[in-house]
Amino acid sequence: MEHFVDAAPGVRLWAEGRGAADASPLLLIMGAQASGLGWPDELVDMLASRHRVIRYDHRDTGRSTWAFDQRPYPLRELADDALAVLDALDVERAHIVGMSMGGMLAQLLIADHPDRLLSATLIGTSALSTVPYVQPDETRTPPEELPGISPRLLEMWSRPVADLGLEAELERRVEHWRVLGGDQLPFDDEYARAQEWKVIAHTGHHATSTAHARADASHLDRTEQLARTTVPTLVISAPAEPVFPPPHPHHLAQAIKGARIVDIPGMGHALPREVHAPLAAAILDHTTER
Repeated sequence: MEHFVDAAPGVRLWAEGRGAADASPLLLIMGAQASGLGWPDELVDMLASRHRVIRYDHRDTGRSTWAFDQRPYPLRELADDALAVLDALDVERAHIVGMSMGGMLAQLLIADHPDRLLSATLIGTSALSTVPYVQPDETRTPPEELPGISPRLLEMWSRPVADLGLEAELERRVEHWRVLGGDQLPFDDEYARAQEWKVIAHTGHHATSTAHARADASHLDRTEQLARTTVPTLVISAPAEPVFPPPHPHHLAQAIKGARIVDIPGMGHALPREVHAPLAAAILDHTTER
């Protein structure tokens, strides 16, 4: 079922619910520049076998309001949007799953609104914490010295995105997913293309917003709050991750009190078919314990 949520003055968000209305709610929070359809239908349906699954379009994506240039906002305000979606759908407490930037927003919710969460799952993200990563040999590494984004991705992101038409934009997006997926699983061009066709059809155009990259990213540190949280947290470790490569997931699990970690073999910074079943199994195992 589709919904439109008035999250703030002049900001309306598209949201969708799947699964039994009386099932335990699970909110999916996507990454930067990605609409709610970035969560593939097949994965959503696996999760909806036990949950009322809610996915939504961030501001400046999909069918939600595109107005950053007229009404700029800080990234932390996107966490408030997630709460607005829950409020509009009469959800008092929910399991949340955040990927990439969505994982950062999930950490803000863990830190600032733990009373609204049943559990949290974090995928492909980095810790909003200044605690050092402690290696198995007890060596301590500051977060800023952990491995960075792959040079190939940085080069892609440095290129200006020009509107060269629908087909050219599709090709650009497919190539982007090829790099994001890492080098351990075979890349399915047709699957990636079909997913982006869905996103474009859902959005109604093929423009790409840069709003989230330009939004103010200050005041995100939650070191102390994460270190004392009681929100049950699962961290997904993706060995082929090119954005926040290992040991970022282990650092994240160390920074959040009580967090546990599960490895998804072959996974990168994407959600191809091969990871749907093991990822859904990990999330469902985590959420059914709560």
